[in-house]
Amino acid sequence: MPIIQVQVLEGRSDEKIKELIAGITETAVRTLEVKPEQVRVIVQTVPHQYWGVGGVTKDEIKSQL
Repeated sequence: MPIIQVQVLEGRSDEKIKELIAGITETAVRTLEVKPEQVRVIVQTVPHQYWGVGGVTKDEIKSQL
């Protein structure tokens, strides 16, 4: 039973998260040769202030634009 964890920045719609889960499941089924009901996908959203890139947060990057 594959368990796949994904972290994404907050702000995406529930519909986009559902699409992501479906796409990841489809890929796991095809590549790992498992049934869809065996695949677990956990999506965690991360606030911009807790996501760092190059030593600064995404909040800081957005404020510099």
